Amino acid sequence: MTDFSRWMAGFARPDRVWYAKRLSGNDTLANASHQAGPYIPRDFLNSRFPSLDRPDVLNPDVWFELCIDSHSVRRLVRAVWYNGSLHGKTRNESRLTNLGGISSPLLDPENTGALAIFAFPRVQDVDSPDCRVWICKNQQEEESAEGLLGPVEPAQTVIWSSEFGRTSEPVGVPISCWLQPSEIPPGWIESFPSGKEILEKAVELSPQHRELDPDARLLARRDCEFQVFRSLEEAVELPGIRAGFQSVEQFVAQAQSVLQRRKARSGRSLELHVRQIFREEKLREDHHFTYGAESEPGRKPDFLFPSQAHYRDPGFPETKLRMLAVKTTCKDRWRQVWTCPAFTDG
Repeated sequence: MTDFSRWMAGFARPDRVWYAKRLSGNDTLANASHQAGPYIPRDFLNSRFPSLDRPDVLNPDVWFELCIDSHSVRRLVRAVWYNGSLHGKTRNESRLTNLGGISSPLLDPENTGALAIFAFPRVQDVDSPDCRVWICKNQQEEESAEGLLGPVEPAQTVIWSSEFGRTSEPVGVPISCWLQPSEIPPGWIESFPSGKEILEKAVELSPQHRELDPDARLLARRDCEFQVFRSLEEAVELPGIRAGFQSVEQFVAQAQSVLQRRKARSGRSLELHVRQIFREEKLREDHHFTYGAESEPGRKPDFLFPSQAHYRDPGFPETKLRMLAVKTTCKDRWRQVWTCPAFTDG
């Protein structure tokens, strides 16, 4: 079990509520915007710190202890509601500040785009005494997190608890793709469908997404596909959970099965969505692109352009060859680029 696995197990409890986001350039110091701390939605932050909900006071704040467990950092920080718009100014947002400048992992420009999880105590009518944070350091940690949370896209707010599951602000066009039991295709309960089958169902349920540009379509459809997956997961797993378990080992085995399925879905979901959009945009497979083929022995980039056959043709101009890695984050990807033979051979 990794440190992050232990952290998730320790804080995915009924007495905690999570706020997850990908750190933007405004959150970190990447774009020199001088915001000096991550944005957190005001309604959520005020629910953690009721004493912030003071519209009569200019920029009300509260101090509390923040532990960034992924980087072993502990600090007294400030939650503040910048409510100047109520006092003749323009600003109206909530942030965490006093994080310690660029030395803080939450302000490090290198962590822009990283998935950060804030685990606040679930308290009512009093301020949260502390907050535990994990900033994912690699793709494996992000996949583990999204296996539990679902996809977390840039600019998206995700709030999760073990009791109520996930709520989020969709980044695409909102549409309900949740399947009722009567809408689940025959056979899916007995044999869980592949990621490709679930994607095809999401495409069927959201024909209006085809009218969107490819970027918006990708985000909206990813949200739709996750709803399909979660509704099916609930239909498959909930009856057994309600029936109870005869032993701890039986419970652990089912929990591991559910989490492994979530991780497997998360690992290939984005690739399948991109492939689907390429097809919808009239790109022919193995003519304009090849999915999942070898470039060199033992190396399989997600996409080759214009095709694997062109890539292996010594007479085809190298300047017209491209490859694409489809990932939810660019962290650690630059090191892989620079160890690619095309770069290291000279």
